[in-house]
Amino acid sequence: MTDTVTATADPYLSLDNITVRFPGVLALDGVSLGVRTGEVHGLMGENGAGKSTLLKVLSGVNQPAGGSLSLDGVEQQFSSTKAAIAAGVAIIYQELHLVPELTVAENLMLGAMPNRFGVLDERALVKRAISELDRLGEKIDPNMQVKHLSIGQRQMIEIGKALMRNARVIAFDEPTSSLSSRETEQLFRIIRGLRAEGRAIVYVTHRMDEVYELCDRVTVFRDGRRIETFEEVDGLDRDRLISCMVGRSIRDVYGYRTRDIGEVQLQVKGLMGPGLSEPASFEVRKGEIVGFFGLVGAGRSELMKLIYGAVKPAAGEIVLKGETRRFSTPRDAVRAGVALCPEDRKQEGIVAIASVSDNLNISCRRHHNALHILDAKKEAATASEFIAKLAIKTRNGNTPIGTLSGGNQQKVILSRWLAERIDVFLMDEPTRGIDVGARSEIYGLLYGLAEAGRTVIVVSSDLTEVIGVADRVLVMREGKIVGNLPKAEASPDQLIKLALPG
Repeated sequence: MTDTVTATADPYLSLDNITVRFPGVLALDGVSLGVRTGEVHGLMGENGAGKSTLLKVLSGVNQPAGGSLSLDGVEQQFSSTKAAIAAGVAIIYQELHLVPELTVAENLMLGAMPNRFGVLDERALVKRAISELDRLGEKIDPNMQVKHLSIGQRQMIEIGKALMRNARVIAFDEPTSSLSSRETEQLFRIIRGLRAEGRAIVYVTHRMDEVYELCDRVTVFRDGRRIETFEEVDGLDRDRLISCMVGRSIRDVYGYRTRDIGEVQLQVKGLMGPGLSEPASFEVRKGEIVGFFGLVGAGRSELMKLIYGAVKPAAGEIVLKGETRRFSTPRDAVRAGVALCPEDRKQEGIVAIASVSDNLNISCRRHHNALHILDAKKEAATASEFIAKLAIKTRNGNTPIGTLSGGNQQKVILSRWLAERIDVFLMDEPTRGIDVGARSEIYGLLYGLAEAGRTVIVVSSDLTEVIGVADRVLVMREGKIVGNLPKAEASPDQLIKLALPG
């Protein structure tokens, strides 16, 4: 924590013995928690530990089976999100709740549009939107449709929408998961300002550095229970915090392993298309993990989609195992042995209402249904194999994937490609929104792929992650590759220096 603000001694938000049950699951088991005005209270824990369920109780989405919730000593019963908002509670979820076809201004003021005599006051709408965007430090056209914004910009709009409600209790659920370092700094400035105004702030994160930089106290959840609240963050031992979260010691979350690097497997030559300002060229070898680092909007995700055939390139070529290939669609790429795990897991990686088995088999089923008839027995066996192999936490293969934690959804996407015949894995923000224990497991899977002679590209906005897992780091800035550093030279200062605009 970098600055000190005096918090009240008594909690403004009190949760007492909160219990939430879902069919076959005790999601929260007698949880008690207090959050004071003028403090940022961190919540940490693995995916599925109960943090998001607690926020949904606070927002009126989930009704507890037992326990009570109080604001400033007055017991509350939130039967809906509308009731929670009216009581001065705002929740900023990791999954964004924006209307893509509406403008930035309309999304910011959604539900509270200014009007004159029942007619929308467009001038007042835009004026208020500009004021809020200035507060956020964002230079965005208020008349632009949200669908044209980057994920990071959309996240900032979601934050602005909540701040405009002037809530006394504000909960942030993994707010920096899609933000650049510059946007993260802006967010922290906003949160510190809210703390100075005497708001009670709940901050859910998997990033330990954020806890140490921002939070006054931190509470750890595990398996639906509150394990411990640390009253002092300064001086708190990291190993103790991790052990408290996962129930075991993880000395090195990255667990980097050296391995033999083979011949060139993928060459990208002069690739050009949307999001790139100059042709991109690089190569990756068998058994190599190459990181791509850069700020939001640097062109990393756009480059991956050009390689994968999700976006048609304007120029350039892909050489795979010495053979020039043209991928008109992602299907062509997959059949050639190239797969993408996309940045936006929920929108582009999974079919949320479909089962784990359907999501896992969606590509490889073509190998065992020559007559275009689904082989239910084969698909069930494949799902069971990878659920066991990757330790996916799910009741069975028939469970809707949308009910799984982010880490387990990512494992299902990886399983989809492991069940295929993939040589090159393009991993775009593979641990976004995933807890420290699951991240360690994901890294282990990536090392296993590389050790088996596969090629792995990891796109990450997390500086420590890309340094921790990659054998070599390529840096992108403003749509072009500006650096190519071996692990020994990939220091934080050097990568940031390359990534920042000149």
